[in-house]
Amino acid sequence: MIPEIAALVVVLYAAWGFIAMESNYRRASSMGIPLIRLPIDPLNVLFQVFEAHVWTILDLLPIRLPTFARYARRGWFFPDKAESHLKYGPIWALVTPRDIHINICDPQSVVDIFAKRTQFVRPSKMYKLLEVYGPCISTADETDWPRHRKILSAPFNENAMDFTWNEARRQATQMLDSWIEQSESKDGLTSVAKNTRAVSLNIMAASGFHRSFQFKSSTRESEGPVNGEFSYRDALQIVLDNAILLMLISPRMLLGWWLPTSLRRVGQAAADFKTHMTRMMEKDLQALQEGQPGSQSLMTSFVRSLNTGPKGFTVDEIFGNTFVINFAGHDTTANTLTFSLLLLARHPEIQDWLREEVVTVANDDSNWEYQTLFPKLVRCRAILLETLRLYPPIMSLPKWTNNEPQALRVASRTIIIPPNTGISPSVLATHTHPDYWPDPLIWKPSRWILANEGLLVPQKGTYFPWSEGPHNCLGMKFSQVEFVAVIATLMKGCSLSVIGEEGESEKDMQTRVDGVINDCDMQLLLRMKNPDKVRVKCTPSQ
Repeated sequence: MIPEIAALVVVLYAAWGFIAMESNYRRASSMGIPLIRLPIDPLNVLFQVFEAHVWTILDLLPIRLPTFARYARRGWFFPDKAESHLKYGPIWALVTPRDIHINICDPQSVVDIFAKRTQFVRPSKMYKLLEVYGPCISTADETDWPRHRKILSAPFNENAMDFTWNEARRQATQMLDSWIEQSESKDGLTSVAKNTRAVSLNIMAASGFHRSFQFKSSTRESEGPVNGEFSYRDALQIVLDNAILLMLISPRMLLGWWLPTSLRRVGQAAADFKTHMTRMMEKDLQALQEGQPGSQSLMTSFVRSLNTGPKGFTVDEIFGNTFVINFAGHDTTANTLTFSLLLLARHPEIQDWLREEVVTVANDDSNWEYQTLFPKLVRCRAILLETLRLYPPIMSLPKWTNNEPQALRVASRTIIIPPNTGISPSVLATHTHPDYWPDPLIWKPSRWILANEGLLVPQKGTYFPWSEGPHNCLGMKFSQVEFVAVIATLMKGCSLSVIGEEGESEKDMQTRVDGVINDCDMQLLLRMKNPDKVRVKCTPSQ
């Protein structure tokens, strides 16, 4: 009886899915754009849970899967790049039983979507998982978003950038010393990816919350709680390493005595991180009440808004935004540094080109002052911009039409987008489209440098790794300053090279490294699956 009931449920679910998909298809047909039916919605929670197992089985079958199947894979944007837009045009859509998902790769349309934030809204409900510690800017609706943005923008000023520059230089110098020491071994560096994560976390902790750490001690595994409590850094590291788990399961539920030790460890770290945030908040609050400046960190800025009525933050919003800033600012920069450093090791001629600038610009400025050097290190910024062109952390930026149909000019025609329809500017597709970028699939940082050594400003709507318009990334300048300081410090002090495998030719080595760099997956962000497969050596500069 049970098998028959289960079979009936499956049949009824499939029938409902087919009917719902066809209903959405008829609704989407009014736009007159290419449509692709996708029987499983990528946002289906059950499918997301079992997706990896589904593909493991399907990939073993000796059959050719239908065309739509490629779009059901998480992170399909990376292998696809601009291929689908070259085939279907600047606008096309996936139609599922749940929704219509429009993909767009037209510069002017992209600019219009970003500019009209009340017509093409952020799907804030999609980001509710980020409320691990409380409401935050990522989950605020359109009426509440400006309040969050105003409070969060205040501390991202030039004084903060100067502090970030100096801290990034300090961390990079310590990492450089460690790398030179590690390179005395034939195996080279232990892990570029783990080291960049340590550096990025330390910079964020110091710049945002004035918690200073040494690089070398940060690369060691946590020995566990001291006096029953994880340190600030260890707690934050564990929280960020297990962010997906904490988004799916409440931290409180991970403290149960009956759970495995590994899960209880995550639960305790999450609870301890909240304790640390509470202490920081209370310390700044007391200082401000006594007329003192406080820590002058992001937390100080949040605390100043605490007692300002409806325009300020609540305690939960302070905690929520503290978490999301750490989450958004950590892995994005760490992953970009990892991509960039392995690409530089793969391309020694680009290292030479980069080092030429660093030595020339920094040679007469032993203090490495932010205001003096950062604007001059355009080649270092070109490395960042080019890496983000090919490896953006977020490959598509979802928007949603509001409750009214929206007119959108695409190429030479106006298309009426139905209400409550998903529409996503295709970041990676636009970044790799041959109409906008020559040699689009080649990592070529020099494309960003003009004849006068100025920095190229791309056509609006053809490059937006930090988004664009009113909703652009708050941490854009912060990430640029951090990245440039780290790369410039490393390139001034060393050269990186790939350690070849036994009997491997130069060409084979390059092919192998290219394969590792481009073997990526998408969890919450784009990342290399196995960056440690490339062993790197660090040689001190003469």
